[in-house]
Amino acid sequence: MVYFTMISATNLKNSTCFLYEGKPLQVIKYTHIKMGRGGATVRVSARNLSNGKMEEKTFPSTAKFEEVSTSKKELTYLYRDGDRAVFADPTDYSQSEIDIDLIKGQLQYINEGQNVDVLFRDDEPVSIELAPKVALEVTETDPGVKGNSSTNVYKPAKCENGVQVRVPLFIKTGDIVNVDTRTGEYLERVSQKSTRERSRS
Repeated sequence: MVYFTMISATNLKNSTCFLYEGKPLQVIKYTHIKMGRGGATVRVSARNLSNGKMEEKTFPSTAKFEEVSTSKKELTYLYRDGDRAVFADPTDYSQSEIDIDLIKGQLQYINEGQNVDVLFRDDEPVSIELAPKVALEVTETDPGVKGNSSTNVYKPAKCENGVQVRVPLFIKTGDIVNVDTRTGEYLERVSQKSTRERSRS
């Protein structure tokens, strides 16, 4: 007899993997919403591990799901080969390949030679796990507006690796900004001086 581990909606924390309607989903963002008179719902942004697409789901707090068994291994990103991304184990140099469609939204945040956590399901690599934010250099944007510190008016900007993000008007080319890797949104300016020797958050 096969036994499955069940997990309640209130335990769907970030990075948790579970089955919903036959689809393996990984929680990227979790919000617990309390309703009136003791009721509550759970809202999650989840990545479908079968196709890499993001899905927004809302569940009653009493819902239960089958937990998906996964494992993680730190690998080095080597290069892109057609529709595959190639990673290597830094200990024995064995290689693993992931379909680009599964990690298209994440791959733009890493560079060749960078170590990342790769998620495996049934011994097959299906996703990569990134830090919630990453520091990127703004390579192209309209000139910053001197003296304008407003953070509620935005303009388009292009960052290294081709990442597109909307930033406040005071951001200039060469600035280093933190970008949310889950939503692709601007978070804050890290530095006004461009440097290639910075550490990634």
